[in-house]
Amino acid sequence: MGIATAPFTETKTGRNTDRVREILSWYESDNPGTKTNIARLLNSGRLAGTGKLVVLPVDQGFEHGPARSFAMNPAGYDPNYHFELAIESGCNAYAAPLGFIEAASARHAGEIPLILKLNNHDVLHDEKDPLPSMTSSARDALRLGCVAIGFTIYPGSAQAQTMYEQLRAVAEEAKSYGLAVVVWSYPRGTSLSKEGETALDVAAYAAQIAAQMGAHIIKVKLPSAHIEQAEAKKVFEKVGIPSATLADRVRHVVQGAFNGRRIVIFSGGPKKESDEAVFEEARAIRDGGGFGSIIGRNAFQRPKDHALKFLNSIMQIYAGETK
Repeated sequence: MGIATAPFTETKTGRNTDRVREILSWYESDNPGTKTNIARLLNSGRLAGTGKLVVLPVDQGFEHGPARSFAMNPAGYDPNYHFELAIESGCNAYAAPLGFIEAASARHAGEIPLILKLNNHDVLHDEKDPLPSMTSSARDALRLGCVAIGFTIYPGSAQAQTMYEQLRAVAEEAKSYGLAVVVWSYPRGTSLSKEGETALDVAAYAAQIAAQMGAHIIKVKLPSAHIEQAEAKKVFEKVGIPSATLADRVRHVVQGAFNGRRIVIFSGGPKKESDEAVFEEARAIRDGGGFGSIIGRNAFQRPKDHALKFLNSIMQIYAGETK
């Protein structure tokens, strides 16, 4: 199967597939504009119409610094490179902060759905209880032709209540414009151990919080088998919630997002030396009922020809074309 290069790939009939219609039916209170933008995400790229998503996010320059993000593949210093990588590989969407999208969105207008990341956090003053800064607005997203806003919350941070209140306000505004809302829900803070940030109970809780906050699409990290909360551990043991395999754990996290009636995609995390390690994670996401991946460093830190083959292999897994 060749790599799709045409953006906004639609189904052969030009209409929503049964799977896309089913997903849209879950968002009963949303206006036609928001549903249209969710459909644009689902009907774009290599996985159009399947109900699966692969999104390229490039907020790492802000979040981790330019050298840590781009020095291993210097082409990544150029904002245009990431647009081209997302388009040529057939990603459903490209997500980035204001500067990267402003720098090349006019050149690529209409070629791929865009998600504007509204808040960002840097590591020059890396708080134990982080609170990202608001770095753009829903009006910016509308001006730049985006289909959605992106927003990070850190459940477990002492600043979580502030983030929840900010998200409530920006989500209300975005939805009024017909934009979709994508929430990065990353547990972090002094109340959690380092192991607890990716604990199964905590990851499912993070997905639930994002869903309760009105997110249409939820991004979480892949969960470990660790259970952080003592009270949750009692329930896991009493009920016998399966957690032995990564697919089991993905299934539980998706269940936490309204029994799978919200789109849950999983972070690719730091760059892995082995492509197969990422492919194994994609298989577990697929088999556990996840909706796909949001893969940044594992894509753009590879040379472009390698990244295109790498992303195509992941999309083949989600499309059911390879095991």
